[in-house]
Amino acid sequence: MGTASVAHAATQAMADNPFAKESTLPYQAPPFNMIKDSDYQPAFIEGMKLHIAEIDKIANNPAAPTFDNTIVAMEKSGRMLDRVSEAFFGVVQANTDDTLDKVQAAVSPKLSQHQDAIFLNDKLFKRVQTLYNERAKLGLDSEQAMLLKIYYQQFVRAGALLSPSDKAKLREMNTKLSKLETSFSQKLIAAAKDGALVVDNEKALAGLDKGTIAAAAADAKARGLDGKWILPLQNTTQQPALQSLSDRETREALFKKSWSRAELGDANDTRDTIEQIAHIRAQKAQLLGFPNWAAYKLEDQMVKTPKVAEDFIAKLVGPTTKAEKREAAEIQKEITASGKNFKMKPYDWNYYSEKIRKAKYDLDESQIKPYFELHTVLEKGVFYAANQLYGLTFKKRTDIPVYQPDVMVYEVFDKDGSKLGLMYFDYYKRDNKSGGAWMSNFVGQSKLLGTKPVIYNVANFTKPAAGQPALISFDDVTTMFHEFGHALHGLFADQMYPTLSGTNTARDFVEFPSQFNEHWALDDKVLANYAINYKTGEKIPAALVEKIKKASKFNQGYALGELVAAAKLDLAWHSLPASAPKQDVDTFEAKTLASMGLDTKDVPPRYRSSYFLHIWANGYSAGYYAYLWTQMLENDAYAWMKEHGGLTRANGQRFRDMILSRGHTEDYDTMFKAFYGKEPDVGPMLEDRGFIKAKN
Repeated sequence: MGTASVAHAATQAMADNPFAKESTLPYQAPPFNMIKDSDYQPAFIEGMKLHIAEIDKIANNPAAPTFDNTIVAMEKSGRMLDRVSEAFFGVVQANTDDTLDKVQAAVSPKLSQHQDAIFLNDKLFKRVQTLYNERAKLGLDSEQAMLLKIYYQQFVRAGALLSPSDKAKLREMNTKLSKLETSFSQKLIAAAKDGALVVDNEKALAGLDKGTIAAAAADAKARGLDGKWILPLQNTTQQPALQSLSDRETREALFKKSWSRAELGDANDTRDTIEQIAHIRAQKAQLLGFPNWAAYKLEDQMVKTPKVAEDFIAKLVGPTTKAEKREAAEIQKEITASGKNFKMKPYDWNYYSEKIRKAKYDLDESQIKPYFELHTVLEKGVFYAANQLYGLTFKKRTDIPVYQPDVMVYEVFDKDGSKLGLMYFDYYKRDNKSGGAWMSNFVGQSKLLGTKPVIYNVANFTKPAAGQPALISFDDVTTMFHEFGHALHGLFADQMYPTLSGTNTARDFVEFPSQFNEHWALDDKVLANYAINYKTGEKIPAALVEKIKKASKFNQGYALGELVAAAKLDLAWHSLPASAPKQDVDTFEAKTLASMGLDTKDVPPRYRSSYFLHIWANGYSAGYYAYLWTQMLENDAYAWMKEHGGLTRANGQRFRDMILSRGHTEDYDTMFKAFYGKEPDVGPMLEDRGFIKAKN
């Protein structure tokens, strides 16, 4: 084939690529029925090429810079790259394979270099800088003014003010970090898969319900291990099965599998990767004029400085430690009372705390699960609460292509019946799925681009064996409400510009709407609507509801302690100065945990350094405190709701208008105080945990 023929074939292939044009599906949803693994990499390359051509045209425009020919032009650019990025990163996180892993490894450093090519473009920055310096004279509305401010900050934070030699150093650092973060993510998925506990004897699974045992057998069979059982690892330190397993040796084996998954000295060991990431981040922060990575990362967050985050965390340590010690003593007492003479270990905590919970509240997980069938929880719980608060309605769509057969799609309609957006739900755990639960967009909302939100919620619930109901724990129910809180933040986006739209907010603000939405899972009216026994059709008894509510205050020292420990571990890693040598992961972690003032011996951090996906690859570096900070915000907001009538359309509309629909169009402090009426405070958060008595 001649050169011309090869070029023609390549051009034709790109024209046929499903990302080359806007999707013709409703809401421009990704055409997963047409997308092949082989389509992604060429689309990334072409998308970056087209985007750079658009950027160069903006930068080289001979006309004087204006908001429209510079800022708006940038907002409109990169559409093909957006399409492939949103689809690819959604799928690679939820349903990866060897080919997609290779694509990710290949394109991640190129995307980092691509960002550098934009934000280190001198001509482009000069146009933005000119507009920023003249912003008071431009007659901008509030959204435009915020957009200009953010663009200027992005350029400066990306190194636009650096010298040419320092820009070259920065580019090299960014490329290295991109490769290392991708490597960490891929190693961790493999480590979790390989770290699953294989059980040879069903007796070792005593305490687990029949459905979980059947699922474990099905997982083993799928891996070619007939006659065995597999307990897969979720991404946290503690594992769900530890609550039920009565065999201590099995508990210990499962905990150790979790604890050491990424520290086995094999190809999946993440420690060397972590050492490099932490060291390069500190160097990058110094190059950009910051004392450490935490100071760099928090500058544009709600807290603004590491000190504010650290002072906030410090307010939680005392009450948390007191509760941890009280709970640990209670568990040791239970162990002794049961005729055992061993000293409690972390893998005993959940098992014996569950026994205490049952004794205190006569509450057994097996009593609860029949009332929480996944699809009923979704449609009559999650959707119902959204209807009561915001007037939303939902219609299941089976004509929208999905990337995996278990994924469900619903169309969302606003209070007036108008089309609001599209929602995908991917709830079941797979070996090729990252751990945890999350929300993101396949298509973002923007009036400028004429797009409505296409959003997905992903979780890792155990898939039932064939013919069995999808029964979930109340923790899983809470996860569903949480991730849908993120979805509401995206669905109610009402911005002109995509950069400011929906959940494009600071890390320490974005978890506020999601955690706020969790409260409705236990609202009397909502719970009565969805907690229905899948066998009998009976609603959950009031007595059982009361037990669940009382039990929700139980073991909160542990629950908060593992989060506080993880947040402090994250901040410790990212407070290292550039002058610090590379850290030995095990030594640094042990020293940091010992200095916390928390009971980390009995209550280990929710994530160890070696499997802390949030901070090494998922954008939460120096930001894990945000989950706790936003718990404070949402508990404050919920306290306001309770004082003003609770679950009402008026309250929902107010929260939508003042928080959920605002995106990043104003300062977070201003936005929050406008709703709450004052500065955030930890009181309602400590009340919600049961650490202090609620005010009458």
